[in-house]
Amino acid sequence: MIGRSAIWHDVELGSYDADLRVWSELAAAANGPILDLGAGTGRVAAHLAANGHDLVALDTDPDLLAVLAERAPTVRTVRGDARTFSLERSFSLVIAPMQLAHIVGGVAGRAAMLNQVHSHLSAGGVFAAALTDPLEALEERGDPFPLPDMGERDGWVYSSQPISVRHDNGSVVMERHRQAVSPTGEIEDEMVTIVLDVFSADEFETEARAAGLEPIGRRPVPESRDHIGSTVVLCRR
Repeated sequence: MIGRSAIWHDVELGSYDADLRVWSELAAAANGPILDLGAGTGRVAAHLAANGHDLVALDTDPDLLAVLAERAPTVRTVRGDARTFSLERSFSLVIAPMQLAHIVGGVAGRAAMLNQVHSHLSAGGVFAAALTDPLEALEERGDPFPLPDMGERDGWVYSSQPISVRHDNGSVVMERHRQAVSPTGEIEDEMVTIVLDVFSADEFETEARAAGLEPIGRRPVPESRDHIGSTVVLCRR
């Protein structure tokens, strides 16, 4: 049975597809194996694997990886941390979709991740990381919050609604109201807090250079009706 962490991951992130074109184009150009950091339940990894790419998916949550393995059996799943992982192979492309770069623990965490990426990239390989600032994006579009993320599984209906976003000491703090309604009408409520580090693409590129990676460009991911946009920063070893 799928665990609650995987269900909420799917509800809040699983429907997002605005960035898949960027990852697909990068994968097609890579001509080699791909490592997906913070792969979750396989939103990106399963999509790329379905198009014939050789994928390794890394995440800290075994429940998410179990769902990914079921959905995309050709993907090799590895439980590990983006800051400390060690694999006995190199990759033509390493990707960090969504907000992974914003949740690895500030400057020190990003430096650790970038160093690990450098050590796992083949010569000429590319690292691509998606960056965003949720509060700035929401202010620019003029919407206080998007519509709730919704999902259904085994008769349960799940809803996740952002209710507040604020800057706090160099981070963006987002609060979500999660609600699960059982087939018989019982309601389960919880509040969750998500903290994202705030930094610019320029700062990230400077950090990448310090890890031996050379920035080679940026790719925009446009906002959609339900999701804010982002910028994918590209670096080459």
